[in-house]
Amino acid sequence: MSKIFKAFLVLLAIFVAVLGILGGYQTSQKFKYPVAYADYIVKYSKANDLDPFLVMAVIKVESNFVPEAHSGVAGGLMQLTEETAEWNAKELGITTEYDYMDPETNIRFGCHYLRHLIDVYGNIDTALAAYNGGMGNVYSWLNDSRYSDDGVTLKYIPFSETRNYVVKVNSSWEHYKEMYQ
Repeated sequence: MSKIFKAFLVLLAIFVAVLGILGGYQTSQKFKYPVAYADYIVKYSKANDLDPFLVMAVIKVESNFVPEAHSGVAGGLMQLTEETAEWNAKELGITTEYDYMDPETNIRFGCHYLRHLIDVYGNIDTALAAYNGGMGNVYSWLNDSRYSDDGVTLKYIPFSETRNYVVKVNSSWEHYKEMYQ
């Protein structure tokens, strides 16, 4: 076997190994950042003028796409409380019985609520802080110079869970855009 042919085989083996590693990485990332309920996410994201990748990121962080997920008093893909679900139903003019744990209803209500928070605060990060930490807490933080310089944006979120939540959603949002856009 000639030296050139041996060198070619070595380079070919390296090339195949690199492709395998990259393919495995992409597969692992898609496993880490799943997409489920895409039809509902796209439908209700568009209806509420939201980036569907942001909604995917919220769902990823809130429930990891497990529709029966519960954390304390919140439940479903977007982790809504009964109170938030009732508010959404009223705002959307829904007078019939609904199941806020149903994936479509949960995404519909979650998108509507997220849009509301973005409209209220004019800032996605502040809206995400309210989604996780509650509007009352965010209003308090915005009126405290330790946490906000302008009363509109937060320079610091005092609740570590909420602070980490905003970081996680933004990180997941970037990953979803990179992987699926």
